[in-house]
Amino acid sequence: MSGTKGIGREALREWSAALALAAIVATFAVLAPDFLGARNLSMLAIELSNTAILALGMLLVILPGHIDLSVGSGVGLIGGVAAVLVTRWGWPAVGAMAAAAALALGVWWLMGKLIVSQRMPSFIITLGGLLAFKGLFWLVIQDATVPVSPAGAPNLYARLTTTYLPPWAGWALAAGAAAWLIGGWALRARRAESDGTPYDAELGFLKAFLGAQLAVLFVAVMNGFRGVPLPTLLLAASYLAVSTLTERTAFGRRLYAIGGNAEAALLAGIDVDATVILAFAAMGAAVAVTGFLQTAYAGASTTTVGDLMELDAIAACVIGGTSLMGGRGDARGVLFGALIMTALLNGMTLMAVSPEIKYVTRGVVLALAVWLDTRLSKPA
Repeated sequence: MSGTKGIGREALREWSAALALAAIVATFAVLAPDFLGARNLSMLAIELSNTAILALGMLLVILPGHIDLSVGSGVGLIGGVAAVLVTRWGWPAVGAMAAAAALALGVWWLMGKLIVSQRMPSFIITLGGLLAFKGLFWLVIQDATVPVSPAGAPNLYARLTTTYLPPWAGWALAAGAAAWLIGGWALRARRAESDGTPYDAELGFLKAFLGAQLAVLFVAVMNGFRGVPLPTLLLAASYLAVSTLTERTAFGRRLYAIGGNAEAALLAGIDVDATVILAFAAMGAAVAVTGFLQTAYAGASTTTVGDLMELDAIAACVIGGTSLMGGRGDARGVLFGALIMTALLNGMTLMAVSPEIKYVTRGVVLALAVWLDTRLSKPA
């Protein structure tokens, strides 16, 4: 009976998020007709990529029971470092981004190392990082606006969020995604039949077919503007990497085990410290990619780049079913949660909602998401 209640709670969590997204889309479709236009949906896809990539990195940190409040400031800092290297120091864009990414990996690896070696709460360490990185960011750009490329010379950095695939390439991607989904269903069905394991083939096919339809619909909408934007490919690669890490590798199993019970994981022979450090290093990679995308999307590094993105990333995880206590969550849910946050902010921007109301709304959504997670996590 308790198992049935557990399944009911999981279904309630998923359906509540789906209903929330439907309500958001319906509301903005009525109040801001341009919300469902091809151009705005293309911008929404880019904004989703920025938020979701960071949230996927946050998932890896939350699963073992930690949190990272420094990522928003880190997004600004890493993007700013690359912009300064390009514009003021004359570095090639590729070299500047590689150096900034290496810096992010090193800094987040060190934060993870400090947290596990000194047994200090990640909340405190990353809160310190939030303040320190923000100050360093302003020092790096000297409180000025730093373009991502020299005037009149667009480079790879500037093109990150302005590059679109030609229509034929988008359709090829849709066909590939559909083949991958249907092929995965067929493989699971054959494996279940040969192993004698239970598998609902009809439900599996329905999910695969629906996913294929969504891929085709997405490409059709994107081609209605300029084509599939490059950031969505980076998001797809990040999603596949994180979902593979968490669902199909020993590293992912260790993350869940540590979040479920760190002491039991240690007794089982899991190197808890090394796993947490690697999770923070992966968070650094997500910060670097998001920093480049967010700065390129703004067209320049300014003092506001990355503001409050840590809260959007955490909210996306919680809305998507990730437990702040660790041990529960997946990449698909995080992607869904990021879509809710992004659609909400995008719609409010279209309606010219004041910044004050945006802040209030983000705070309320985060509080409601944590409340719902707490309620649904209590024993039945």
